[in-house]
Amino acid sequence: MTELVQYTDRETHAIITLNNGKVNAISHEVIEALNSHLDRAEQDQKVVVITGQPGILSGGYDLKSMTASPASALELVTKGSQLALRMLSFPLPIIIACPGHAIAKGAFLLLAADYRLGTEGPFKIGLNEVQIGMTMHEAGIEIAKSRLSPVFLQRSVNNAEIYDPETAIQAGFLDKIVPAEHLLPTAEKIAQMFTQLNLKAHAATKVKVRREALAALEKAIQTDLEQGLTPPSK
Repeated sequence: MTELVQYTDRETHAIITLNNGKVNAISHEVIEALNSHLDRAEQDQKVVVITGQPGILSGGYDLKSMTASPASALELVTKGSQLALRMLSFPLPIIIACPGHAIAKGAFLLLAADYRLGTEGPFKIGLNEVQIGMTMHEAGIEIAKSRLSPVFLQRSVNNAEIYDPETAIQAGFLDKIVPAEHLLPTAEKIAQMFTQLNLKAHAATKVKVRREALAALEKAIQTDLEQGLTPPSK
């Protein structure tokens, strides 16, 4: 049986690969596996590279869980928000090598990483929650506010605008794009560059730089739990 999330151990870094169907849906099991692999990387003091399948990082949350009931949707989104909080404060660098589309939670994964490498091509990146009938949750708003360009924030969150990889750099979803064949090799070179940092200083500085954003995200997660959320329309 193929693992939903695969862990590949390299000398200086770990590669975590999403492999959950054609859209790499983010399910309860995927989040559990991602957390488990992050535990392993943290224990081994490895820089992390997260990637997906050719053509896609993720199309978002598992729709069966999201449309089953408001409670089911809230449970999954809460776990996803907690994962983003962990990634944003993770003590080791996290690089995402985005091999194509990144929609909804897939795009939020980009916003939770330290360096975001994308792929050239006709790919779609962005937050489509409003388009599919979901009022953006408080945690999602805080993540977007902390990482997106102010010019693109409301276009992305309120208007559900979707971007090509080049425009996604301007918006703040990506840092750089390369041809598909160069994606993983470039990500691994970046990972090796990150190992030249003093990782204790990196971890402490990251938390200081993001202190206000992390506090706001923690509060937003609690608000979502108290108020609930609007799941996507069936």
